Amino acid sequence: MPEPLVELLWWDGCPSWPEALEQLRAAMRESGFDPERIGMQHVDSDAEADRLGFVGSPTILIDGEDIAPPGDEPTGLTCRIYRLRDGRVSPLPDPADLREALARKGSS
Repeated sequence: MPEPLVELLWWDGCPSWPEALEQLRAAMRESGFDPERIGMQHVDSDAEADRLGFVGSPTILIDGEDIAPPGDEPTGLTCRIYRLRDGRVSPLPDPADLREALARKGSS
């Protein structure tokens, strides 16, 4: 099975991205993918955020698709807010969403 293209988009003003990277690496290992292949993209301007559709840090893309599509959130240099499966708000995506997104790509 081919490796999916996994990218972490981050902004250095957000303290959550290193933990998101660790969660993503763990999810990739669990899914049988090489966590060393994660592409890292530092977003450092509002213009770049607009160009990329970046709605905050951390953003995780798998084959170009956001694992938690943001809806109508504005782009910009900010910390991202995720809604966990139990309804709580978090600066990190739900680990189950990471695993599920990787499983979908692994089976396609």
